[in-house]
Amino acid sequence: MEHWQPVEKALPDSQSMTKESAARARIASLDILRGGVILLKMLHHVRERFYMHTRTGDPIFDSIDPDLFFTRYITHLCAPVFIFLAGLSAWLYAHPANGPYRSPTAFLFKRGLVIIAIELVFYYLLWADTYPSFLFLQILWVIGLCMIGLSLACRLNYWVIGALGLLIVFGHDTLAPIDFEPGGFGYVLWTILSDPNDLGQVGGLTINISYPALPWFGVILLGYFAGPLYAHSVSTPKRRKALLGIGASCLALLLLLRGLNIYGETLPWSVQETVVETVMSFLNYTKYPPTLDFMLITLGIGLLLLAWLESFRGRNRLLGAIQDFGSVPLFLYIVHLYVLLAAYWVLFLVFGPTHGERFGLSNVAWIWVSTVILGLAHYPIARAFASYKHREKRNKTWLSYL
Repeated sequence: MEHWQPVEKALPDSQSMTKESAARARIASLDILRGGVILLKMLHHVRERFYMHTRTGDPIFDSIDPDLFFTRYITHLCAPVFIFLAGLSAWLYAHPANGPYRSPTAFLFKRGLVIIAIELVFYYLLWADTYPSFLFLQILWVIGLCMIGLSLACRLNYWVIGALGLLIVFGHDTLAPIDFEPGGFGYVLWTILSDPNDLGQVGGLTINISYPALPWFGVILLGYFAGPLYAHSVSTPKRRKALLGIGASCLALLLLLRGLNIYGETLPWSVQETVVETVMSFLNYTKYPPTLDFMLITLGIGLLLLAWLESFRGRNRLLGAIQDFGSVPLFLYIVHLYVLLAAYWVLFLVFGPTHGERFGLSNVAWIWVSTVILGLAHYPIARAFASYKHREKRNKTWLSYL
């Protein structure tokens, strides 16, 4: 979803807008945070592709070493932040800084379908060698469903959208005890909405829902509800103060709920033999589906990062590079997965199987090293495609879907 910086002057028309002016018009903090999410996704997928010999579990197994625990844990930021930003960007699309309201319904609906199609085709091909009889419906699937849902929900009253988002995020944990027997009435719908499970079989292919849609729909609604923070009339200090306040409130509520094991996570924490293990126990939350505690810590940190990034004005080269990643996230998401697939088979052919029947990295440090190499390799691709997209998207509408 495109988002544009609320500036004082009207933007040039599509014929005269240059790549530089278009890039300046985007909201840097949102692109940087989204770019950071893409880099964390690279870390996550390097671990999934090259460290499959050590499973992490959900919640993360308490038996794994801290380095692997926190390598997995940091990537928890990806899905909540990305879906929240998708909702926020939908509001910005609907409320351009220098024009009247435009309904995002048609665009959200079509883009949701495109993203689901990418999940069904491209993501299956990535793992067909390992799980040929399974189709896992994961993050792109749920983003697509959430966009389709938001295409309808955006017609509701603004305050109803916010209230519905809060109700879902804070209340969906109460639905955990509800269960349906496979093949029974309600099973398919409940699996799609709230209970990760096998949906059924189509032509011998087992379809598995890894990301139930309901809690994530609450997140995209809250992102849309947060959109006015980036309205033309809101000053940077006021926006930063609001982001800091909401982000800190999320973390404070987390400390209360989690500290007393009141509500928000089915797995209670407890004091362990070491300080690090105790911290791991306290921070360990369920992602599939995401519990309230999971949402509070990830969205809380995401909002604090947005507040910090408000001060970015293009002077930091590293953040500028990350911004390029964030301006073409879906394109890079697809590309890096296939680069990893190619890299895996090259290494497998050179070194052979190192962990069972698969090639795998020897320790967690190599996951990080490999991610840095992967990120550097993709920077020229990100920069080139971002430049092309900013330059041509007025004339090539299909670019808006990438």
